[in-house]
Amino acid sequence: MLDTPTDCLDNPFLKDGSHVSLDVRNYCDGRVLLGCVRDDAAAVVFFDPQYRGVMDKMKYGNEGQRQRRRFEMEQMPEEMIVSFFQDIDRVLRPSGHLFLWVDKFHLCEGISNWTMGTRLEIVDLLTWNKGKIGMGYRTRRKSEYLIILQKAPKRAKGVWTKHNIPDVVEEKISDRGHVHQKPVLLQTALLEATTNPGDLIIDPAAGSFSIMEAAHRLPGRHFLGSDLVKFGGGTPDPDDAASV
Repeated sequence: MLDTPTDCLDNPFLKDGSHVSLDVRNYCDGRVLLGCVRDDAAAVVFFDPQYRGVMDKMKYGNEGQRQRRRFEMEQMPEEMIVSFFQDIDRVLRPSGHLFLWVDKFHLCEGISNWTMGTRLEIVDLLTWNKGKIGMGYRTRRKSEYLIILQKAPKRAKGVWTKHNIPDVVEEKISDRGHVHQKPVLLQTALLEATTNPGDLIIDPAAGSFSIMEAAHRLPGRHFLGSDLVKFGGGTPDPDDAASV
């Protein structure tokens, strides 16, 4: 892990005068964060858009505490998600990867309205088995899905270097503090497969900042990420940047 934040001045990733920092937690709108990034700067972007998805369709009415906390978070309307995709398309370098977390509903309905007009193309799909049964009127949800997109030109040779990742991965989450906690070991393996030392990794809706944790497990990777609010409040952390 890097000991100190990377200064945003005179670096190859951020535009001059940007008020966000690398390798720390930024607290701002993700579109503001992406607006600070130079074109074609990032090797990888992870994006976990905040929407109700399946729950809006199912309307269970018996959601537990974690689901109620999820509903209290600001939701992204479709036009906002489309705006994120346009920014992500701009900041990803050619043949860079977007890892998109989706639920069962969006997996079935498709995401073509999000990618329209971009140079992003679906190249693979990964299923995360959470090892815990969730809700469902018929089948009970146990998985989340990671759609893997690549910016043109599409290729695997030279940009995906780790070939032992299965398309179904089980990883239980020990820290359930955040409502959208994601599997750090899986995300670390994906970053190892698609980035090199010196590369930039972006997460504009970082939540628990699990991508920062994954990036800092790998030598020399730089992380840029933000969320609207610090989850759970509390006192400032050494890895926190000032709100933008």
